[in-house]
Amino acid sequence: MISYIRGELADVREDQVVIDVGGVGYGIFMSGSDIARLPSTGQEVKINTYLHVKEDVMQLFGFLTRDGLEVFRLIIGVSGIGPKGGLNILNQMTPNDLRFAVLAGDVKAISKAQGIGKKTAEKLILELKDKLELTEAGGNEPEGKTLLQKSAGTGEIQGEAVEALVALGYGSTEAFQAVRSVEIDGDSTVEEVLKKALRQMSLF
Repeated sequence: MISYIRGELADVREDQVVIDVGGVGYGIFMSGSDIARLPSTGQEVKINTYLHVKEDVMQLFGFLTRDGLEVFRLIIGVSGIGPKGGLNILNQMTPNDLRFAVLAGDVKAISKAQGIGKKTAEKLILELKDKLELTEAGGNEPEGKTLLQKSAGTGEIQGEAVEALVALGYGSTEAFQAVRSVEIDGDSTVEEVLKKALRQMSLF
């Protein structure tokens, strides 16, 4: 297994980069979002990698973060989704966007990825709901804080606010993100949370 590759960024293509390590060029498939965050050619980079081996094919898939790699592993563990499909999903959304989409059951958001149809998106949500850790990855919040708080009262208020936003025509993922951004205390009402969430919608 090749866990990561560190070397000079020699070339950048549409969906692949070449890393020069001691005179050997390693071609690594990456999402467009990760490629856009790379430094200029000639600079040293470290890419977390997954080696895909199938019959006579060996391909490297790369990620700038360990979180991206781990989420990719979970995605391709879903039957019917190969490495290219997994990369297409992470090209469409970040790991945390996927977490929100899975939590929200947002089939539409996931099926926007190239080659991912509605049935495949539904299967991914079903299989990953208990596998994806729905926690803020790499954030500054306390470890283990969930994307939506789980205390009985708060969770109920958040759930009703999300349902109200969806009823107003907003996407499930977008609604979860907006409600999650609202500070809630013991005196908060659904109406107050909804109003604050609506003000947040323009930020996404």
